[in-house]
Amino acid sequence: MMHIETYADREMLVMLVADTLAGELKNSLLSQDTVTLVVPGGTTPGPIFDALCAADLEWDRVRVMLSDERWVPEDHARSNTALVRQRLMVDRAGAAQFFPFYIDGLTPPEAAEQLSVKLTDDLPLSVMLLGMGADMHTASLFPGAKDLAEALAPGAPNLVPVEVAGQEPRISLSGPVLASAMSKHLVIFGDEKRAALEQAQSSSTEEAPIRVALDGITVHWAE
Repeated sequence: MMHIETYADREMLVMLVADTLAGELKNSLLSQDTVTLVVPGGTTPGPIFDALCAADLEWDRVRVMLSDERWVPEDHARSNTALVRQRLMVDRAGAAQFFPFYIDGLTPPEAAEQLSVKLTDDLPLSVMLLGMGADMHTASLFPGAKDLAEALAPGAPNLVPVEVAGQEPRISLSGPVLASAMSKHLVIFGDEKRAALEQAQSSSTEEAPIRVALDGITVHWAE
């Protein structure tokens, strides 16, 4: 069942979501040697990273990974990895480990095959923060993407290559990996995305890929 938290403003949301993620990581570390933190790219999570990076916890036991990555080098303006390194993996969080998806010299299908095996030991994911587009995509699972049904299917690999018309190739966590995360959070801003979330609940998973992660998720929303 999905739970929605509404905040007075975006600044309050940022502060309280960062506190929530830090608390869940601390709790997970009480029973596990290492824990995984999954975060999205894009513009929304930057301020949350700025607050979370200073959290007082054993970051050297945290493994950070993205929900998805565009197939561009880290020094590219559209690299999600660059955002994570610049705004999350600094301050105390600089001690965390990072699990990169982009591998120079490989194609997305080649990298997805290799990394899916390496990712197995990190599953189920401990703490996951997602974003969502107004088109109801999450990670790089876009409506209309090539082979989307296979990426959402129960037997999908842990990581999947994604092709979307007019965009860079991508690599993404698959539907089953997103669905099975131990703790799931979604941050959305504005009325358009709130309406999209409501629409997603009555849409098919292929029409609204975010649906794959909605069971048990906490949605954090501000205007």
